[in-house]
Amino acid sequence: MSNLKSIAELQGALCLALENKNFPSEPKNLYEPISYILSLGGKRLRPVMVLMVADMYSCDISRVMPQAIGVEYFHNFTLLHDDIMDDAPLRRGMTTVHEKWNENIGILSGDALFVKAYQSLVVAESNHLPLLIDLFNQTALEVCEGQQYDMDFETQDRVDMDAYLKMIKYKTAVLLACSLKVGAIVSDASIEDQNHLYEFGIHTGLAFQLMDDLLDVYGDQKDFGKQIAGDILCNKKTCLYIRAYEVADAAQRKVLDHYFAHQDFDAEKKIAEVKNVYEILNVEAYCRNLMDEHYKTAMNHLSQLSVPQNRKSILTELVAMLMVRIH
Repeated sequence: MSNLKSIAELQGALCLALENKNFPSEPKNLYEPISYILSLGGKRLRPVMVLMVADMYSCDISRVMPQAIGVEYFHNFTLLHDDIMDDAPLRRGMTTVHEKWNENIGILSGDALFVKAYQSLVVAESNHLPLLIDLFNQTALEVCEGQQYDMDFETQDRVDMDAYLKMIKYKTAVLLACSLKVGAIVSDASIEDQNHLYEFGIHTGLAFQLMDDLLDVYGDQKDFGKQIAGDILCNKKTCLYIRAYEVADAAQRKVLDHYFAHQDFDAEKKIAEVKNVYEILNVEAYCRNLMDEHYKTAMNHLSQLSVPQNRKSILTELVAMLMVRIH
C-alpha cells in the first residue's frame, strides 16, 4: 500500500486541479463571480475529505478529483446564496459577490455553480452514479432545509434541543458526511464502510458546531477569531440558550426573555446578565457533555472501518484539526 498523503498535500492537489478549471469568458457577469469566490481560498476541508477517503483506500486521488471539485462547487454555491440571505459584506475577509456585483448576479452565479457541481459529480463510472446522485440529491435538499430551519428559528419564541440538533445536522454535518461517503463510493469501499464514514461525518459535524457554540461564549477571542459572545448579542438561539431556557425558573426565563427580545442593550451588561444565568444553570457542562457524546460516537464509527489502523490516521488528524480548540 502507498503511504498516506498529508492534508497539506491533498489541499495542494485540489487547489491545482481547481486552478486548471477554466470557466467560459462570456457572459462575464455570470462566470467572473464564480471564479472570484473560488479564488478566495479557505481550507477546502469538504473536498479534501473526498480525497482523504480515496487515499485511505489506496485509490488514486485523480479518480475522485471530479467529485471533490463538485463538492467544492456546491459548498461555494451555498456560500453565495447564504451571503445574500445574511446580507453579509465580507467572505474570508473579502467583499462578498452580491456586494461586489449585485444580488441578482449573486443568485444567478450561484445557480450556475450548482449546475457545475452536478456536472463534476457525475464524471464517474456508471456503476457509481446511482449512489452518488441519490446521496448528492439528499444532501442538497437537507442543506436547504437546514438553512430554512435556521431562518425560522430567528422568529420563533421557543426552539427545543432536538430541533436545534436537526438544524445543525442539516446545515453543517450532512455535507461533511456526504464528502466522506462520496470518496468511499468512488473508491469501491464496502457498504458498511460507506455508512460508518457517513455517520463519522455526521457526528463530527455536530460536535464541531456544538464546540463553536461553546467557544462563542467561553472561548478566548484571540484563538477563536470572532467577537466573544456574538451569539448572545445577536439573540442567536444556540445550544447554550436552548438548554438554559429548558431548565430555567420563571425569574431566569424573564431575564432571558428580556435580553433576547431585541438588541438595544449595553453589550457588556447583556453578556454579563445572560452568562450569569448560563453559569447558575451549568449549561456549559451540559453542552460540553453533549459535544463529547457526538465526538465519541464519531470516533466509534471510525474505529469500525475495515482498513488498517495506521490508514485511519488521516481522519484522526482531520478530527484533531477541527476539534483542537476544545479537546
